[in-house]
Amino acid sequence: MRLSTPLKVGLGAAALGLLLAVIGILRGQVPLNPISILLALLISGGTWGLVAWAVATAAVDVEADVVIAESESEREESP
Repeated sequence: MRLSTPLKVGLGAAALGLLLAVIGILRGQVPLNPISILLALLISGGTWGLVAWAVATAAVDVEADVVIAESESEREESP
């Protein structure tokens, strides 16, 4: 199964968010109870992943729209 570019970007950003959360946990920035650790991982990984996926999806959609608009304008200009 091939992953789309926005999904790859989102997963990469989520992995970075999880890594930063783990570093924060190891440095003592998160209370060491299971719910706090789970929330830190979920919020950081989920937020970074979701936002990066949304931005990458918008960029891919805009690029597709630009290609369509350019092909339509070339078709209109040709005799």
